[in-house]
Amino acid sequence: MTQGTNPRTRTDVLLLVAFCGFLFFYGLGAFGLLGADEPRYAQVAREMLERSDWVTPTLQGKPWLEKPVLYYWQAMLSFRAFGVTDRAARVPAAFDAAVLIAAIYFFLRRFRPGSELDGALITASCAAVVGFARAAATDMPLAATFAIALLGWYAWYESRTRIYLATFYIFLALGTLAKGPVAPALAAVIIFLFAAVKSDWRAILRTLWIPGIVLYLAVMLPWYIAVQGRNPEFFRVFIFEHNLARFSQDLYHHRQPFWFYLPVFLLAMMPWTLVLILAIVERARLIWSESKEKEAFSSPEDSWQLFLLIWMLVPIMFFSASQSKLPGYILPAVPAGALVVAEYLFARRSEASPGEEKKFSPPFAAAHGVLCGLLIFAGLSAASIAINHRVLWGTYVAAAIAAVFAIGITAVLLSRAGLRLLRPITMIAVVVGVAAVIRFAAPVIDATQSARPIAESIQAFSHEPVPIALYHINRVQEYGLEFYLNRAAQPYESGNIPAAAHVLVAAQVTQSQVAQLVPGRRVSYLTSIPAQKVDLYWVGR
Repeated sequence: MTQGTNPRTRTDVLLLVAFCGFLFFYGLGAFGLLGADEPRYAQVAREMLERSDWVTPTLQGKPWLEKPVLYYWQAMLSFRAFGVTDRAARVPAAFDAAVLIAAIYFFLRRFRPGSELDGALITASCAAVVGFARAAATDMPLAATFAIALLGWYAWYESRTRIYLATFYIFLALGTLAKGPVAPALAAVIIFLFAAVKSDWRAILRTLWIPGIVLYLAVMLPWYIAVQGRNPEFFRVFIFEHNLARFSQDLYHHRQPFWFYLPVFLLAMMPWTLVLILAIVERARLIWSESKEKEAFSSPEDSWQLFLLIWMLVPIMFFSASQSKLPGYILPAVPAGALVVAEYLFARRSEASPGEEKKFSPPFAAAHGVLCGLLIFAGLSAASIAINHRVLWGTYVAAAIAAVFAIGITAVLLSRAGLRLLRPITMIAVVVGVAAVIRFAAPVIDATQSARPIAESIQAFSHEPVPIALYHINRVQEYGLEFYLNRAAQPYESGNIPAAAHVLVAAQVTQSQVAQLVPGRRVSYLTSIPAQKVDLYWVGR
């Protein structure tokens, strides 16, 4: 095939670069690091870079063995290239997401020509992919490497070309370096179930290719051996506490009902949720009708769709059984869901006669328009929600008008033009929603949810690295301050009151109350950060 040099491919690539550049990279530093994980992971990478240590992750000088090393390595390279900033801390996930989209495009161009642009853009525009591509966390590195590994395996399964099987093992090893044994475990279950349904047990034996296993071990094993050698407690902390115990027990207070991931996954697939549901229903109907036929799943198209369904469902079911549930855990299922949607749309286009345009029913067009309108409404109202924890009336009206307008336009165009405009209209809604969040909500999110404004206020009073103490400050603010100020904060509650003069970050207590905590020492009020209900004090010797 010579598609790599034709004008359409160049146009596709330029389109993907533009969309991925905006959805994944634009405004990465619009707001500071959020939650406890982002600043914590970023600080671990910074400390490893400062020590030139590529083996042992540390936090405030102590081994931090909860996660493997792939994200930290990527962040170290990003920090070295762009400097230590929150934006640079998020570059690895954005880069991994872009690599995932490129892999999907070229896989589909080779094995499902005609669906490559749909598959790539639909995956890139899923809410979970956009969100986690902008997070300094380990979720996207795992999801990207895992998805590329499975694409490699299926490419080998269909073509029997060993280079694809080697790709499977290399990226499965990177997935193991991203988040541990969950990558090979999920891959093994998916491949086993696929082979079982197909009654193709030889595929499992052929997958156990000795050179591929050697490749996997050569990529994955050196770091695990090195970190265990330097930190004898690694196996116990990482495997037993943060994998087995986290799965079987609610150690970190992340308990959710068994059905938790069903609504989470449907939200993760926005705005393609409705199309995904239609695709699953259609595929289930065909499977049921063909279940008694000996030739069921015999065609490449049927096998591919079966593989995608198993890939999509296994992470959801696996993590639904876990006692500890977080939304990011099922991110590896999202690319499969997006590819199910792309395959469904491709099949519908193929059913149309030459010159005929496949149209949608008015109810579907209206329902999909509602999802696109909700994206725009959410983007426009996010700032109001971040400040007031609800949508103010004026914002509500403006956002609702924009959403209704988007719903009407989408419904009319889809019912008249059909499949031809589905992807462009949906992508416009995604871009408008993301742009609204970056333009309007990002400053509010930064002011209310990130420790960056607190750190900037401290640095405004002293450019010197003065000690920092905390009083009744949550761990999100604590980890954020430690990253932005690059030094440990000492909580008063634990008795760690610095003997030297220091800045105290306190949760809105009076100056007299602070003086009672440090009797005999001079206390001066510096400033307040009302958006986070925090006051700053200078505590003398």
